[in-house]
Amino acid sequence: MQTVRTAMQCCLRSNVGPKAHIVPSRVSQSGSVHRSVSLVPDTRCEMPGPDGGFTIIEILIVVVILAIAAMTVVPMMSSAASMQIRSAANMIAADLEYAKSMAISRGQHFSVVFDKTTESYRIEDQNGSVIPHPVQKGSNYIIDFRNDGRLNRVDIVDADFDTANAITFDYLGSPYSGTTTSSPLNSGVVNLQGGSMTKTITVEPVTGYISIAD
Repeated sequence: MQTVRTAMQCCLRSNVGPKAHIVPSRVSQSGSVHRSVSLVPDTRCEMPGPDGGFTIIEILIVVVILAIAAMTVVPMMSSAASMQIRSAANMIAADLEYAKSMAISRGQHFSVVFDKTTESYRIEDQNGSVIPHPVQKGSNYIIDFRNDGRLNRVDIVDADFDTANAITFDYLGSPYSGTTTSSPLNSGVVNLQGGSMTKTITVEPVTGYISIAD
């Protein structure tokens, strides 16, 4: 920006327009000496340094490029958070569906336990043990937003399943509050926030239907 400002000031101070050029002297037949001055238009703006100057068009192009770059910085940051929160919401919904399908296929109950303080959640079997991750071999099924570069802009604001922080699915896929099947679920929501955007994952009672809303 300093270079552009200097260039603009230079153009205002410089002799833009006709410049005087002295033509070498000549001697007439009568012996008198004549010296003439011609005016030549100069459309360039002189800049200090050995490389010459910049035209006004070049300076305006630089100003426009800097303005466009400044306007794109904030939208890029906000779009990153919006992409992450959509990914996080889809991931949680998919993992809830996975726990439900595991309960149905195995004939056992499986739980999804959320921890707001660590921005994480895990899937446990009916013995309370974290199950292995089906894709990441050798890892437990624990999703940690803080340590995942794809999700670290997203916060788990709340995970409320009738005041419990966990939801359990039985062999029919029906949801329950907590990590047991003693209390059928009445209301289950997970609230996420990323930047100025929010997402809510809802689990319906009885059917265990899972949906995502803004």
